[in-house]
Amino acid sequence: MDAQKLFDMMKKVQEPKGYYFNKDRERTFELLDALIFNKERHGYMGCPCRLLSGDRDNDRDIICPCVYSIPDIEEYGSCYCNLYVSDQWNEDQIPHIYVPERRPPENIKF
Repeated sequence: MDAQKLFDMMKKVQEPKGYYFNKDRERTFELLDALIFNKERHGYMGCPCRLLSGDRDNDRDIICPCVYSIPDIEEYGSCYCNLYVSDQWNEDQIPHIYVPERRPPENIKF
C-alpha cells in the first residue's frame, strides 16, 4: 500500500467522525509513510510518533488512530503527532500548541 491509498482509505473512515488529516500535506504524508513502515516492520500500524515494542498486544493502545487521539483532538484540536486534527485546527481557529503525551509510562515496554 502506498501513502495516497492509505490517505484515501483513512479519510473516508475518519472524516465522518470529525477527524481530519493535517492540512500540511508534506507532514501528513511523512506520517502516513511511517505508518506503512510500521505495518511492514511490525505487522500493525502503530502510532508513527511513538516507539513500538513490536508486541501488538502491548502496543494496542497506540495503533493508529490511537486511543489517546480522541481526547487529544477534543482538548487540543490535534492528536499527539498532528496527523489527525479538528477542522478548527486546520482552519487556524484555535492555537497549535504542544500536545502532551497521554500514554502512561507503565504502558511503555521494550
